[in-house]
Amino acid sequence: MEKQKVAILGPGSWGTALAQTLNDNGHDVRIWGNVPEQIEEINTQHTNQRYLPDLVLSPKIHAFNQLTEAVRDVDAVLFVVPTKVMRLVAKQFAAVKLTKVPVIIHASKGLEQGTHARISTILEEEIPQEKRQAIVVLSGPSHAEEVAVRDITTITAASSDLSAAKYVQRLFTNQYFRIYTNHDVIGVETAGALKNIIAVGAGALSGLGYGDNAKAAIITRGLAEITRLGVAMGAEPLTYIGLSGVGDLIVTGTSVHSRNWRAGHALGKGERIADIERNMGMVIEGVSTAKAAYELAQQLKVDMPITEAIYEVLYQDKNLKNAITDVMLRDARAENEYHQQ
Repeated sequence: MEKQKVAILGPGSWGTALAQTLNDNGHDVRIWGNVPEQIEEINTQHTNQRYLPDLVLSPKIHAFNQLTEAVRDVDAVLFVVPTKVMRLVAKQFAAVKLTKVPVIIHASKGLEQGTHARISTILEEEIPQEKRQAIVVLSGPSHAEEVAVRDITTITAASSDLSAAKYVQRLFTNQYFRIYTNHDVIGVETAGALKNIIAVGAGALSGLGYGDNAKAAIITRGLAEITRLGVAMGAEPLTYIGLSGVGDLIVTGTSVHSRNWRAGHALGKGERIADIERNMGMVIEGVSTAKAAYELAQQLKVDMPITEAIYEVLYQDKNLKNAITDVMLRDARAENEYHQQ
């Protein structure tokens, strides 16, 4: 693939790791952020100590405070900002005068508070068609810390436009980072968003001292309810047994690299969620997504007992052990909801 110009909006851990991957592939990479000290650090020290303290970036990667400069003449724009500011950043991008129409990619995972909108929907609503080509979702089992050290990683590029998904596949794929295409945007986005909730729950079980049996239980039954909600929203069931579904759920629900798992673990140890969020200093998407998913489940009449329990702990101060007991003592039922006994 010939050299592409790519702007990454969001210099967090994931945006920084993806910047390195694109640079490894010979592309012209620009990172945009709104913290001047961080931008200066990337440009002068070639590090991003707050998010990936052990990573030394190529001096070819340039960082910008001004969005206009970062997206000038680019072939692709990659949004990697938290869900809560996605609409704001999309509006800012839409206001920039462009000389080229870029492919829009996003690698964030969540549902918007209030609207319950998926991220690709936000981007479609805020960026006029004349300022974008197709929208592609980049999602799957991928800790930034491991991509940063070029550990083997496989994820999904999903778009209703297969040619755009293949473009992103070629853009990123190399000897340690492999992309598979998918057309089920709803499935890939909902899987990526909802697994963060289950990861909080898995961390909480670990924090309370439960073992591998409980871990397997919450991941497996969590996947079942993620699939139920996703299918109700229009997704294809098989997506959830792929990389962006069970793959991402395993990696997020079992690892100390996951900030959602770490937040849940601290919750299980007795810390309050407000203190956990403040101490972590990074967005814990599973916390806000739990509220959006709970509301969506109520609206669509989808049974999501684990998500409901996590919501009650996070937003209604329900005792964590009581929440677990209530889930365990629900009415007995068949494993496959489509073949009830």
